[in-house]
Order: sequence, then structure tokens, then C-alpha cells
Amino acid sequence: MATCLRLRSCAAPQLRRAPPSRACRPRADCPMAQIRGYSRGPAGFSSALLRTDGFVGGLWVSAGATFPVHDPASGAELGLVADCGVPEARAAVRAAYEAFCSWRGVSAKERSSLLRKWYDLMIQNKDDLAKIITAESGKPMKEAQGEILYSANFLEWFSEEARRVYGDIISTPAKERRALVLKQPVGVAAIITPWNFPSAMITRKVGAALAAGCTVVVKPAEDTPFSALALAELANQAGIPPGVYNVIPCSQKKAKEVGEALCTDPLVSKISFTGSTATGKVLLHHAANSVKRVSMELGGHAPFIVFDSANVDQAVAGAMASKFRNSGQTCVCSNRFLVQSGIHDSFVKKFAEAIKTNLHVGNGFEERTTQGPLINAKAVEKVEKHVSDAISKGATVVTGGKRHHIGKNFFEPTLLSNVTRDMLCSQEETFGPVAPVIKFNTEEEAVAIANAADVGLAGYFYSQDPAQIWRVAERLEVGMVGVNEGLISSVECPFGGVKQSGLGREGSKKLAGQMTTHTADKSAEYTQTSGSEAPMTETILGKSSLKAITAPKRSQSSLHPY
Repeated sequence: MATCLRLRSCAAPQLRRAPPSRACRPRADCPMAQIRGYSRGPAGFSSALLRTDGFVGGLWVSAGATFPVHDPASGAELGLVADCGVPEARAAVRAAYEAFCSWRGVSAKERSSLLRKWYDLMIQNKDDLAKIITAESGKPMKEAQGEILYSANFLEWFSEEARRVYGDIISTPAKERRALVLKQPVGVAAIITPWNFPSAMITRKVGAALAAGCTVVVKPAEDTPFSALALAELANQAGIPPGVYNVIPCSQKKAKEVGEALCTDPLVSKISFTGSTATGKVLLHHAANSVKRVSMELGGHAPFIVFDSANVDQAVAGAMASKFRNSGQTCVCSNRFLVQSGIHDSFVKKFAEAIKTNLHVGNGFEERTTQGPLINAKAVEKVEKHVSDAISKGATVVTGGKRHHIGKNFFEPTLLSNVTRDMLCSQEETFGPVAPVIKFNTEEEAVAIANAADVGLAGYFYSQDPAQIWRVAERLEVGMVGVNEGLISSVECPFGGVKQSGLGREGSKKLAGQMTTHTADKSAEYTQTSGSEAPMTETILGKSSLKAITAPKRSQSSLHPY
């Protein structure tokens, strides 16, 4: 837990709102104007949500340099954003630390009320927020709108959880003593988020932190900073005090040094990161020197198993939902389709028909679009590499297989059959619209293939055999399992993986990872503390094998599509 040195301000928190921020007024020659009206893009934005500066200590702050943000669909420049470096990161941490001295003492009821106001503002501005997501990430508008609701729901959920932080009284071997357990916020949390869910990955982390009494410094992905800055504007409008929520956007060039600064700053008590396993390992190394608490949601390589007993139509529907959301660019997307030999041909045929019939590639602002662009040229090159490698080793392209003619960052939804375990698409996370199908014969073979990866975030399987369902659900080495279900995420359930897919859990109850448990022995008169405090991390992850299993009660899932 961070120890606040400014004891006077901790004693009687006086909350101050940041001064009203000026609305962005794009000129004709201002790059920011493009995000409001470029070809087939968003128009009629609320200019107050379009921010290009960092947000530190309740103020909009510029940096010595800027970096461009591009629309992945057209390549157009959306705007120039403040390129914050190490000095700005240090300043943001100091602002968060100073704010923590008072924020930690604010009542749970008041923190709950402020988070609820932030949620209400997100709902009021949901259309503009969705347009920002589509503009900077290329995500289809329907999916962007779904993400905003999902994102806002985290603030609603944690506004309610803020008032449910309980301590405990524990009996000890000595009759005249009792152990009093208190839960307290850990301090400043550094939040590093990815581009594929530029709003939801922030609120899932920040909602828990603020509910617990922590303050945050957010470093959004360089591809999608506008969503984080829009959330800052709404947090300010909601009355979140200065310094409690800070945003420091930066370019890819500065990302490494800014990440290191956040992970090594002695005033930072917690690191929460969503991104690649390789980057997570680097951040863990930096955080280890000062033994910071960490939450890591890293790469996945999700298996999707279809057994002979499965309902093929349901399995195909689940495969479509699990694979092609956000053009295959989600961490829980199915990456390997393992289909038992008795049902293989039928599944592949129906899967191909569904892809051709239901998926439409296009600009995210077009109503018909279900598949937007990949985030950048590097992402497309990786997809091309995986497809060409599979073809060279004997895979068959059932449908798709190449870039789409609409633009350089678009790739056709692709289905591959005759895939083997030695192909790149079987060994690495593709993060694109490619569905490779591997045929298997026995349950043991399928589980062995699924568990061969060194990561374990999510897994899915379809079966109507009750005994098999229990066996496979428990044997899959992943943090989350979808049983006859292709959509597994919800704010109420813990989210996270095992192996090299990360540490800890996010979402759900108990404000995981944002609080410490303090235990103090008390005499029977409860007037003195005997012994020293023994802080222990409070987290949902009680054991490394914690697993969330999701199975529908009805044929139609009621879970949120994220």
C-alpha cells in the first residue's frame, strides 16, 4: 500500500473539480477537423469530447511534440495528439499521488456516486463515443456501440461494488484476542491499455481502481488515444477530482521509455497492463525491482473444439461470434478450430456458407459492414504470413485467403482446412480474420492439442455429452471456458488467463488487485494493536488454476458480446 506523506490532507479530504475545460474548435487547417467530417466518417461530433492534449491533475496539458493518429480504413490523418514523454509521465504520477492522499479518504458512497455520474455521461454520449472508436480503430459502428455499453457497464458495476468492501473479525487461538481485517487501497495505479478495445479496457481497470480509492495514470495505445481522452473529459464533467484520473498519450517511439518510467516510479504501487505477452514480460521485469503489484492480461491462442456430439448449427454460430468480432482482433478470439472427424466435413461446409453469407467487409461507418480493417499494415502482413505459410505446407483455402480490394488494411474473412500443427497459424496467435481447421479423432487428442500452447486465456468447445462437458471443461488449461457458447465476457465475471496469458483477474467482485488486506491482532478491550500489520494482496485469483466456465441456460446467449 502506498503510504501518504501529506497527512493533513489525508485527514479531511476536500474535493476540488478541475476548471471547466475549453471545447476543441477545429479550424479548417486543423487536423482535428478531419475526425469530424472525413469521407464516410463521423460528422456532428460533440467538440468537447475531441481532445488532443494530455490530461494531468485536472488540466489539459500539451507536450513538446505531437504524433499523428490515422484512420485504419482510409489512411487519413485524424489529428495530432500530444506526444507525452518521461517528464509528463512523472508529472502525472505525482499528480495522482497527491490526489490519492485525499481520494483514499473519500467515503465509499461518494466514490460510488461519482462513478455513477461518469457512467450516466457515457450513456448520454454513447453515439459520439462510438464514432470515435470507429474512426480511430476501424471497428464497425454496431460493435463500437456495443463496446461503449460494455465499457459504461464497468463503471456502473464498480460504482455498486465500491460500497461492498468489507473487513472481517477473526477469532485467534488466544481467547482474549481478535484479529481485525481492513481492506485499503494500494495507491497509484499505472494503467497501460491496448487499441482493440480503447474504451472498455480503460473502464474495466479504472473503474475498479477508483472504486477502491486508488488514483490512476492511463497510457492508452498510440493507435487509439482519442477514446481515453474523451473519457477524461467526461470524468471531469462528472466531478472526478483533479489528479484522480490522468491520461498521457504517447507515440510508439516513446512508448517504451514511458512504460519503463511508470513501472519504476516509486510512487506507483500497481501496474495493470493488457497487451502482448512479450511486452508484459518487459513490464514485469521493470516492476519487479520495486516489487509492485501487477495485473497482466496477455496474449491468447484460444482453441475452439467441436466434438461429434455437438449441434453443428450452434457450433457454427458460436464460431462466427467467437472468431470474427473486430475482424478477429480480440484477445479471446478463437485461433484454432479443432473439429472431430465424424462432424468435420459438415462443420467446414456450414462454416464457409456462414462466412460468405453473413460477413461484409467495408468501412466501419457503413451500416452493412461487419468486418472493418485491421489496425495497421503490420497486422495485415502477419495475417498474410500465416495464410501463405499454411498454404505452402498443404492447407486448403476454403474461402478468402487474400487482401480485400477495398483497401490496404482490409483482409478477406478466411477459412482454411487441412491445417496441421506445424503451421504458424497453429502455433501463434494470428489476431486477424483467419479460421484454421484441424481435424482430430479422439477427445484426448483434442485436449492435448489445445493444451500444447504456452498461453491459456480462453477456450471453447461444443458437445452434448454431459460427462464429456465436465471432463473437458476441467482439463482445458485456460482461464475462461465457453461451453456451447462463443461469447464469454461480462462485467460480472472474472477475466484473465493462466500460463503466459497473464497474472490476476479483472472485472467481477472484490475490486481484485486494487486493495490490500491489513490484519492487526487486537486485545479483548480493542484498545491497542498487538504486533505489526501484515499486508497481503487481496485478489480473486486465490489459486493459479482459477477458471471461469460459461455455459448458456438457453439456446440463445444473454451474455454481452464482449
